[in-house]
Amino acid sequence: MRELLEQVLAIAKDADRAIMAVYAREFDVTIKEDNSPLTEADRAAHQVIRRGLEALSTTLPILSEEDIEGFSGVGKEGCYWLVDPLDGTKEFIKRNDEFTVNIALIEHGAPILGVVTAPALGVAYIAADGMGAFRIDADGQRHVIQVTGKPSPGSAWRVLGSRSHASPALSAWLETLGAYEIQPMGSSLKSCLIAEGKADVYPRLGPTSLWDTAAAHAVVRYAGGRIETLEGQPLSYANPDQTLNPSFVVWGYS
Repeated sequence: MRELLEQVLAIAKDADRAIMAVYAREFDVTIKEDNSPLTEADRAAHQVIRRGLEALSTTLPILSEEDIEGFSGVGKEGCYWLVDPLDGTKEFIKRNDEFTVNIALIEHGAPILGVVTAPALGVAYIAADGMGAFRIDADGQRHVIQVTGKPSPGSAWRVLGSRSHASPALSAWLETLGAYEIQPMGSSLKSCLIAEGKADVYPRLGPTSLWDTAAAHAVVRYAGGRIETLEGQPLSYANPDQTLNPSFVVWGYS
């Protein structure tokens, strides 16, 4: 698993470079059928990741946001790659640096390996079954990361919220927590910050897709946290024919 994790990290870093080449200049934005934006960087990163994963010694089906039709279905042992070549395209367009590359390996509906890179920030988060979770700094230094656990009584919850998807339902949910302080942030970085203990909870009460969450889910999982639906069930990737996630909460404790 260690060798595979390093190979996937290298693929994600190649995608980082393709994304940053576009980020450094003017680029066009188109709107997809689901009304979400698409840039040259999304397409370039997808091609880099697809080629990289297909070149691995073990070939598995790939479900990528930018090629849903090309997915052949779950492979042997219930495994497949789940990819968001550029998560946070709106943040990329705004040039606020809060966008990521997400690559996850799914086995029997659960993420068992995840790589999240933040090209503009130069950091990465990686995790795999049996290895734990790590943050890699821009200078290459690696640090084991863990969630901090449930806040002590009387302490304010450190909440992360979406920059682009606030809602009245979220405000109502937050009131049930008690005292809290909220910080907006884009992309899968929210879950990764919980994994490294810099926040306690991230509620997402609205639509996301499987590829938005899977890689960071692995990081949270192996850092000791959990991602659950509002009914308390683990977020599952077992049925990729249904690409939308239910509402969920990322908790910084098990």
